[in-house]
Amino acid sequence: MATSTNLTSLKRVGWGTRAVFTLGIAASLAGNVLHAQDNAISQAISAWSPLALLLAVELISRIPARRGAASIARMGATAVIAGIAAWVSYWHMAGVAGRYGESGASPYLLPVSVDGLIVVASISLVEISGRIRALTDPIATPDPAAEAAPETVAKPVEQVPASPAPAVKKTPVKRVTPRPASAVKVAKVAAKMPGASVAEIAKKAEVSPSTVRRHLAALRVTDASPSAPVPAETPTLAAAA
Repeated sequence: MATSTNLTSLKRVGWGTRAVFTLGIAASLAGNVLHAQDNAISQAISAWSPLALLLAVELISRIPARRGAASIARMGATAVIAGIAAWVSYWHMAGVAGRYGESGASPYLLPVSVDGLIVVASISLVEISGRIRALTDPIATPDPAAEAAPETVAKPVEQVPASPAPAVKKTPVKRVTPRPASAVKVAKVAAKMPGASVAEIAKKAEVSPSTVRRHLAALRVTDASPSAPVPAETPTLAAAA
């Protein structure tokens, strides 16, 4: 907000300074034209030096220049143009002032006031234009403190690779083959009738004796209590088998 206010104020002062500079050039231009002969060529020659100074100051104030030989040459050429314009305008205005009633030292002092006003206004205009450029284009005028400070470059953060998750060993699931219904019946009857024969178990479970023998053999292998009693076969059934 403060920068915007300063920029607006500088622009107003710049336009006022430009108006003062133009007024001084106009006074010098009028004195040169009045002192010249009454023809267009003579008046144009007399008016050229103030116009050249006006154009030179406008170029310097509006076009920024880098430091170096080019800038020094431009300022030197402007100073030469200003000196020529001041010398020519001084004698022309002194002659015009004496012709129109000024006497004594007045004809020789009036041109000094006009030329002095032009010099002050031109220098002020160049200074104000430089300040306006500094506010509107900060890149054009870098800060010396910023240039002196070393640049800090952020170091990239090294990414640590994530450790792989430990492999989980899967325990193979044992498939349990379900017992057939006849085996369940045989097992239940054998448990209820510990001393029964194969024929009795087959009759009670409603299965064949061979089925009872097969299931009983399986029970002997998988039974948790190997000491469980096993039904004995009757001699008659064993002989028949």
